[in-house]
Amino acid sequence: RKIPNPNEIRQELENFAKEKFGGNVQFFAQDMPFAKRPEPEEAEPPLEEKKTFDWKFNSTPKQVKEYLDRYVIRQDEAKKALAIAVCDHYNHVRACHENPELTETSYAKQNVLMLGPTGVGKTYLIRHIAKLIGVPFVKADATRFTETGYVGSNVDDLIKDLVSQADGDIHKAQFGIIYLDEADKLATPRSQGRDVGGRGVQFGLLKIMEESEVDLRSGNDIASQMQALMDFQTKGKVEKRIINTRHILFIVSGAFTGLKDIISKRMDQNAIGITSEVVDADQKDDNFEFATTEDFVEFGFEPEFIGRLPVRVNCQNLSADDLFDILKDSEESIVHQYERSFKSYGINVTFEESALREIAARAEKEKTGARALMTVTEKVLRDFKFELPSTDIRDLVINKKLIEDPEGELEKLLKDASYSQSHVLRSHIRFFEREFAEKYQLEIQFDEKATDSIISQCENADIKINEFCEKLLQSYEHGLNLVKQNTGRTQFKLGADVVENPKTVLEKWIKESYQ
Repeated sequence: RKIPNPNEIRQELENFAKEKFGGNVQFFAQDMPFAKRPEPEEAEPPLEEKKTFDWKFNSTPKQVKEYLDRYVIRQDEAKKALAIAVCDHYNHVRACHENPELTETSYAKQNVLMLGPTGVGKTYLIRHIAKLIGVPFVKADATRFTETGYVGSNVDDLIKDLVSQADGDIHKAQFGIIYLDEADKLATPRSQGRDVGGRGVQFGLLKIMEESEVDLRSGNDIASQMQALMDFQTKGKVEKRIINTRHILFIVSGAFTGLKDIISKRMDQNAIGITSEVVDADQKDDNFEFATTEDFVEFGFEPEFIGRLPVRVNCQNLSADDLFDILKDSEESIVHQYERSFKSYGINVTFEESALREIAARAEKEKTGARALMTVTEKVLRDFKFELPSTDIRDLVINKKLIEDPEGELEKLLKDASYSQSHVLRSHIRFFEREFAEKYQLEIQFDEKATDSIISQCENADIKINEFCEKLLQSYEHGLNLVKQNTGRTQFKLGADVVENPKTVLEKWIKESYQ
């Protein structure tokens, strides 16, 4: 067959674009490498002839939860439900992989519906699950899609994005995870009438959530149409690239504002005349776990759509203590990010526990979950990041006082370099106190005078804080445990007298504990 030259292809593309979109469109032949004579292409091998997907996932639900605990604080029930769902799903996928006959057996895919406010870790959970399993992962907002795809995107684009994440490997993509956020925006309460667009998107999702075949080269978007036209011009036909969605796991989430009211109303109505027991106020405030299909339909979802999401997971609000735990214990805490960013300027930064608690308390008031931790921290440390890299300051201790008065603390640091050094030494004493508590389960705290005395003696003797404190309290672990056994006391305030005469003070405490 005669291969058309670039000018012929350019003219056809211009006519196509003008008819489709209007206006004048020009394509230049030198920028159209697809117009060259195509090289012979190897036929795409049948799916079963491709290299077997390299499964890295071989975990139990408990192991999956333990992995998630490293990154996401709290949400224990959500982690359990997700761990079971993904283990069951991918164990079934593996079984089908090893024995293709199992593909024809009845299996209900455990697609997941996640409920919870913003910033509680929904996306984080799914992203790390996909990372653990080693499959492609796509996250998209439901508001991106429309029923027709002409104004927004078509739901089939989710599948195309998944193939893109798999570097074009269809075989790998068909085992991936699609995470659709803000799905509650697709629903319109019945009292407000039906949103035809949102309803159409729900039905569009229905098709791909169970099992369907998606042609990657079909669609209303210009990229698909141009690709189809180029295939036709160069090959004389439009080849199909099909992906089956049978083993793609769908996870849908949203804040579902207003759903709690629907649940509470139903629960109150059911309680009338049945029992006089009053539903606990906290239970009413966090009642997603009692949501039924009826509630979701009332909220504005189609029964067929909500039925495709059998696993329902409730993610709870985060308290100030939870936010503190995220800062302190999560492997991806923003504390590490700030430590690295200051380190890039040659500045060693240390966050004291008092600062982390103050940041967490302020973040809780923002009502945006873990996202507020960055908001609060960035606002407090913005001027420090701007000013300190241009100074000789190489250590920064972030404590509660700095969080409460960042401008005042920055001014003191810039005026007096020794002020920064004093903070560093004090932080070393606080660190020793924490280590002592973790090692011996005994809480100690040097008061202000004791702290000043330790710093003074360490500077005069040119000795490290940790070494000095270990020598100072070398017999205290045994002595304080005796006091604990006799009195139950586990917290001890250490004054300047301990620094001056540690043995005398300890002997006095032990003697008093026997009285």
